[in-house]
Amino acid sequence: MNEYTYRAATAQDLDLIWDKNIADNLGDDRWVAWKDEVIGNNRRGVSKTFVVLYGETPIGEGTLVFAPEVLDGRPLLADNQTRANVSALRMDKRHRGKGRMSGLVKLMERYARDAGYQMITIGVEAKETRNLGIYLHWGYDTYVLSAFEDGETDPTLYYSKEL
Repeated sequence: MNEYTYRAATAQDLDLIWDKNIADNLGDDRWVAWKDEVIGNNRRGVSKTFVVLYGETPIGEGTLVFAPEVLDGRPLLADNQTRANVSALRMDKRHRGKGRMSGLVKLMERYARDAGYQMITIGVEAKETRNLGIYLHWGYDTYVLSAFEDGETDPTLYYSKEL
């Protein structure tokens, strides 16, 4: 019987999940560049990716960003001291709605708290009202800023939560 587990991503996990992301977004070369960026950021210690596994297969991910340079130099989102940012939350469609993402975010929050961070920020595209409701429910209810990301036409809204 397959079970769900949560952990910091291994190098193999990162390759598997990013190869799937690239395959799911064929023709969009940004995903290839993002894979290299995320893996490089994990190696340099400026971020840490976490995964949800179903058996041994990664089916969800999220990255905890520590350094402002990863977020276009925005220390309001991550400052490498007191603030970290939850980024790139993704879950395989077949495993959504079962509390797996909530478990992943709780693991990331616990990791950040244990590392001495006092606040976590998270971003959501303004048009993603369902996700905004979920993040508010999780306690991310203090507005930080809005920004247009990666050529999007709708802004990303950033909220924070005290740990």
